[in-house]
Amino acid sequence: MRKKPATVRIARWSATHPWSAIGLWVVFVALCLLLGGAAGSHKISDEESGVGESGRAGRITAAGDFPEKPEENVLITAEDGRTFDAGAAREAAQDLSRRMRSLPEVEDVAPAVPSPDGRALLVTVTMKGDTENADQRVQPLLDAGAATERAHDGLRIDEVGTGSTAKGLGEALGEDFVKAELISLPLTLLILLVVFGAVIAAGVPVVLALSCVGAATGLSALASHVLPETSAVSSIILLMGMAVGVDYSLFYLKREREERQKGATPLDAVEIAAKTSGHTVVVSGTTVIVAMAGLYLADEATFASLATGSIIVVAVAVLASLTVLPALLAKLGRWVDRPRVPFLWRLTMRSGDSKLWPVLLRPALVRPVLTLVVSVGALLLLALPALDMRLKQPGSDDLSRDIPVVRAMDRLTGAFPGKGTVHQVAVRAPADRADEVGAALDGLLERTAGDDLFAHDRTPVIRASADGRVHTVQVGTPHSPRSDGARDSLELLRTWVPQAMEGVPGAESAVGGKVAQGVDFTGHLKDRMPWVVGFVLLLTFVTMAGIFRSPAVALSAILLNLLSAAASFGVLVAIFQHTWAEDLLDFHSSGAVVSWLPLFLFVVLFGLSMDYHVFVVSRIREAARKGANVRDAVREGITRSAGVVTSAAIVMVGVFAIFGTLSMVEFKQLGVGLAAAILLDAVVIRVFVLPALMIALGRWNWWPTGPAAGRRDRPAVGPDDTLRLRPVPAGRPPSAAREHGHVPSGSAPRPRPRDHRPASWRR
Repeated sequence: MRKKPATVRIARWSATHPWSAIGLWVVFVALCLLLGGAAGSHKISDEESGVGESGRAGRITAAGDFPEKPEENVLITAEDGRTFDAGAAREAAQDLSRRMRSLPEVEDVAPAVPSPDGRALLVTVTMKGDTENADQRVQPLLDAGAATERAHDGLRIDEVGTGSTAKGLGEALGEDFVKAELISLPLTLLILLVVFGAVIAAGVPVVLALSCVGAATGLSALASHVLPETSAVSSIILLMGMAVGVDYSLFYLKREREERQKGATPLDAVEIAAKTSGHTVVVSGTTVIVAMAGLYLADEATFASLATGSIIVVAVAVLASLTVLPALLAKLGRWVDRPRVPFLWRLTMRSGDSKLWPVLLRPALVRPVLTLVVSVGALLLLALPALDMRLKQPGSDDLSRDIPVVRAMDRLTGAFPGKGTVHQVAVRAPADRADEVGAALDGLLERTAGDDLFAHDRTPVIRASADGRVHTVQVGTPHSPRSDGARDSLELLRTWVPQAMEGVPGAESAVGGKVAQGVDFTGHLKDRMPWVVGFVLLLTFVTMAGIFRSPAVALSAILLNLLSAAASFGVLVAIFQHTWAEDLLDFHSSGAVVSWLPLFLFVVLFGLSMDYHVFVVSRIREAARKGANVRDAVREGITRSAGVVTSAAIVMVGVFAIFGTLSMVEFKQLGVGLAAAILLDAVVIRVFVLPALMIALGRWNWWPTGPAAGRRDRPAVGPDDTLRLRPVPAGRPPSAAREHGHVPSGSAPRPRPRDHRPASWRR
């Protein structure tokens, strides 16, 4: 007797020991959260995240070990933005300074500085402590500013700085994510109620997905001490965890219910679901993990962090589907279909073939070549805008102006341009060359003073490290970070700095800052993208060819996913590089796509699209193995899988679309891009392109081994097979013929084929 697949053995143990499996899962999740919370997370530092020259500038600056103090900029302007009483403003500045100095959180308050146009005053406040937790200690300063504003009519007081900006943005974005969670959970439950028509069946995938997110969050915190994490990881874990966690449970639960409807006992139904959907979950999860691993080839700390978080949450979701889900289904038994929602229950339990899907599939079944040409042409048309894709790093320009601290930043940089876009010049040289470095930087600043590309509202200050080996200076520009002027000033500075340091032997110089980081990051991605894309395509081909033993299936999977990814990129560019959708999605177009998004989106889409592709093609192959021709196999496979694939796609689109409502443009673009891609993949690719392509390929779909090859566990003779019997040698008696498996022609009826399936499956 052949050994059962690992998915079946694990599921059977969990189903026969449900309380043990459930208890182990609860302990696992609690342990992950406990250990992750105790260890904390290690965030990516500036020197770890930088690439190119800006990364080198960050490392040079870090080598200087400069004491970093949190700084707050308090801006005093007229309440109406125009009329300004200088005397009243000076009195308010003195009052503010007195209040600030009395606070235990404040170390120093600088004298008020007037703006170049004379319509604003700036008071710089230095806080005690480090910059990491300044946002937690800045509230007394904000209260002092608010009290000063109330005491002086006609004046407006804004505060922007290390702590206040982090606090303001953190609160706004935190509210966004809370809103997203509050919407996503009821929406997912509602969709699953429609899918299952029963409350418990709808709740199981959501509870399981949330437990996966919790466990992955704790494990990610532990992993951050090896690979530092970016602040976006928690959002990516939530996004991916809810999507794949619900989908994998949905695949499993749907198949288990289908087998129970056919008369299988709960235990047998779990085993069959483990053998079919459980295998699909393992393959799909492996494909997603392989695709996400390609991000490590980007050779950049942010992408490594995103890859690690995604891989962890997908692996946890696969583990949950194979272990605790069978235990829950076995323990619940038929109670999983309680309490029933009357109308929805009857709708989901309707017997008979679907009437909708044969109609939708008719073009592909009747005119496969024409359908293929038209549908592929439509997707290529959607992809056209992607040819004009422009990339940029997200910055303050991309933040919603509904956030108070963002409006305050605008007023501050309008009055004091040098506080806005800043280039960081860093120089490292032998300590005995410190005077020469200082003189060279003085000469550099004299050149910038005569150029309009640079800001002149304040005098740049040269800082030297304690050992005299590192010097830094910040050079401001009046142009916004995304403007041509900011990039032109960067290019000019990167030309002037090496010229200034030519006379200093052993000097190493670099120019960094936000603009430089964006330019270098985009250039780095363009260089690394071919490696990542090539890795994902190659590994996907090898994985799919290994599963289906068919190069045609593997190649078609790659081409179809490339097509849906290209179409989603076109949608992304059409929406976010133009202004027509600004009011609809509540964003301000920067004329570009966030630079890290296309590569991350490509990898995620390739992984998630494989979920559906593996599931659908597996069902088509099941039908082909029973002897159906290609057209009938495609019809049966897609029709039988349509319900679960459509349900899973709706869940994913719903979760992703919610991210399109967030304030940060990168998450808005990520949510819209993923939602568009999954929608196109589930509708256009699965309904038109895939069936038309497989019918057009015909028998070449399964070349060279055929649909049944490569299956170690398939029956020697299936229930629908016809016995092929050897002729009986002449003179052999009937008894000997029967004994040796020979039946003379016309002598007796053909025996029924033996059912070689395990006893637990013969239900």
